Amino acid sequence: MSKLIKLVVVVAVLYGVLLFSGYGVLIGSQQNVGGLGLQCKYLTARNVVTAQYLHGDNGVIGISDCPLFKKIETVVD
Repeated sequence: MSKLIKLVVVVAVLYGVLLFSGYGVLIGSQQNVGGLGLQCKYLTARNVVTAQYLHGDNGVIGISDCPLFKKIETVVD
């Protein structure tokens, strides 16, 4: 039972950090048609946000992978 309480406390703290920091955590990504775009989905404390990036395999033009964390403009004050 104490493991369940610890898990609930950890989840609540992580939710608070995401809510007040304005960051989202990467939950998925996929390439758009033709492989020129990269669509990244981020889980925030309020919803799921989609970001579009220019994709390049080498990272010179665009990005090769989605960033793990992304700053989202909506922050609770």
